[in-house]
Amino acid sequence: MQVGKIVKSNSHIDYVCQVYAPGEMTPAPAPDAYAFGSFVAIESEAATGALIGVVYNTQLVNPDFGNLGPRLSSRADLEVFSPDYLMETATLVGLLTVGWTDAAGGVHQGVPALATNVNAPVRRLRKDELVAFHRRDGLLCLHYLPVLMAQDNPLVPPLLLAIIERLGELFPEERSRLTVMRNNLAWRRTVTPMG
Repeated sequence: MQVGKIVKSNSHIDYVCQVYAPGEMTPAPAPDAYAFGSFVAIESEAATGALIGVVYNTQLVNPDFGNLGPRLSSRADLEVFSPDYLMETATLVGLLTVGWTDAAGGVHQGVPALATNVNAPVRRLRKDELVAFHRRDGLLCLHYLPVLMAQDNPLVPPLLLAIIERLGELFPEERSRLTVMRNNLAWRRTVTPMG
């Protein structure tokens, strides 16, 4: 399912995706398509593969917030009399790239060498793609975890816990190992703020 398009980057692995608004895509993406911890593919224009990212943040942009002054037209009137009026509200989601796919369909975890472009389409990964991204030689692979853990962002610990929870559903045979990892991360999350 198409989610949106890349509008900026904060770093080599941190991108901002503007979610398609109603009217830009039919049907418009549902909120669960870009929920916290969802894995996405950032498509390349040259069909050379895609970056794989995970949603770690959501921001709602509304320039009218705090604009309490008088208006010449209501929003409903603008839709009738000025259909080309630009809606300036937007939903933005932060994406951390955790790997990529190559032109041959191979999957790789870690920091990608190449960056993406502005307006690159973003779509949610299908379940089979998510499983393939996390499986190497028949085993669960999480080589991107150190990259996420190195991010100085308070949303990363709950993001890691959400990823582990989701992987436990996809890989029930790995649930015991994932539980140990989840417990370790939960303990670190509790103890680290104390110093």
